[in-house]
Amino acid sequence: MRVHVAFTPAEEVSAPVGIVIDVLRATSTMTQALAAGYRRVLCCSEVDEARAVAAAEGGAVLAGERKTVRIDGFDFGNSPREFLEPAAETVILTTTNGTRLLLAAAERCELVLVGSLLNLEAVVGAAKAAGSEDVAVLCAGVQGELAMDDAFCAGRMAAALGGEPADSAVAAMRLAASFATNEEGLDASQSARNLHASGLHDDIAWCARESVLDVVPRFSRMVGPAAEVTL
Repeated sequence: MRVHVAFTPAEEVSAPVGIVIDVLRATSTMTQALAAGYRRVLCCSEVDEARAVAAAEGGAVLAGERKTVRIDGFDFGNSPREFLEPAAETVILTTTNGTRLLLAAAERCELVLVGSLLNLEAVVGAAKAAGSEDVAVLCAGVQGELAMDDAFCAGRMAAALGGEPADSAVAAMRLAASFATNEEGLDASQSARNLHASGLHDDIAWCARESVLDVVPRFSRMVGPAAEVTL
C-alpha cells in the first residue's frame, strides 16, 4: 500500500481510497455526530444549499460555521461538543473548508472515509481492509492554505497506515513527530488560533483525543447538492 498526503485541496490527489481530514473541526464533528446516534450527515458547500436541502428533507437540524462563527438561523455550529445526543436523524452541515473537501474527494476517490484523531484507529483499520494499493490522506487546510492541525493529523494517520509512504507522507509524519502531544500539534495551527479568538478553545482538547470513537463515517451517495455521510 502506497500512502500519499495532500496538504491542501489544490493538490487534487486521486486514489481508490481517500481519507478526508478537517480535524478542527468538520470531520471531528461528523464523527462525533454519527457516533452519538445521528443516522447521517449531509454535507453542503454553500449556506443556501444547506437551507434548501433542509427544506426538502424535513426533520433535520442545520449546523455549520463560517470563520468559526455559527451561521445565523442554524441550530448548531461546528463544535463536536454540540453533538453528544441526537436531536434528529439527519444533520445538514456546511463549513468553511471540510465539507467542500469531502464533496471534491467524492468525485476523485472510489471510497471516501472521514478521518480525525477521534477515530484514527478505526479509520486506519477500514482503509487497510479495503485492500487498495493507494491511499490518499486529504487535508482541508484553511481557505486553500496548508493548516498545521490537518498536516499533524495526516502525519499521525500516515504513520498508523504504514505501507510505503510517498515523500508527502514522510513529511507529514516528521511534522507530527516534532510535537510531544496531539494537543500541542493542533494548538500550533492557525485553525487553533481562530478557535481561541472565538472562545472555542475547548474544542481543541476535545478534537485532540485519539481513537476514542470506534466508528468510520464514509461517503455513501449524493442527495441533491449534498454528500451523504453514514456509517
